[in-house]
Amino acid sequence: MINIHRYGHVSCPYLYFYYFVIYAAQARLQLMDSSLSDEELMLAYAAGDTAAFESLYLKHKGPVYRYMLKLCCNEAVAEELYQEVWMKLIKARENYQVKAKFTTYLYKLAHNQFIDHYRKQNVRIVEDQSIEVDDVEPAQLSGNNPEKQTQTNQAINKLSELLDALPNEQREVFLLREEAGMSVSEIAETLGINQEAAKSRLRYAINKLRTGLNEE
Repeated sequence: MINIHRYGHVSCPYLYFYYFVIYAAQARLQLMDSSLSDEELMLAYAAGDTAAFESLYLKHKGPVYRYMLKLCCNEAVAEELYQEVWMKLIKARENYQVKAKFTTYLYKLAHNQFIDHYRKQNVRIVEDQSIEVDDVEPAQLSGNNPEKQTQTNQAINKLSELLDALPNEQREVFLLREEAGMSVSEIAETLGINQEAAKSRLRYAINKLRTGLNEE
């Protein structure tokens, strides 16, 4: 926010006007965040409201990036595909129609970008590489207790390893559930499969993760 006092005596009345405009824009963005659905924000962006896109991006950038990172198991590739997803969303704004939840639409773009990349590269999708989970702060979960912090660290690392070891189809369903917060029907629509297949993949993924975490 602009600090008008840094200018000392303000001789230009327009400075107050600019300050008001910027403050109003910030307030409008905050109001937009709380009052409009994702679908309404995307429609607003399609109509030319760039603040609506900023709101969508700030809300979904973290989950989408983590989803892509865990799918690719490669930070450089994940970053490239992540950027492509948002570019595709920008290009598609003029033709956007509300036919499903925005998250379904967004993660379908991400899923297709992931599949297209590996088809073009003619590379089998990696299923067992390991990457670090760096978006969780163990200290926040375990307070200042060193023993609990160590246990939390170990649990996070083990979960990451177990997740990487899942078959790609099961891992993706689990990520859509946990990162995007999708229902089974939304997962099915995003991946182009039936609900029973989505439910089955999710059940297998959860069972494997639970079994792995319970092993000594």
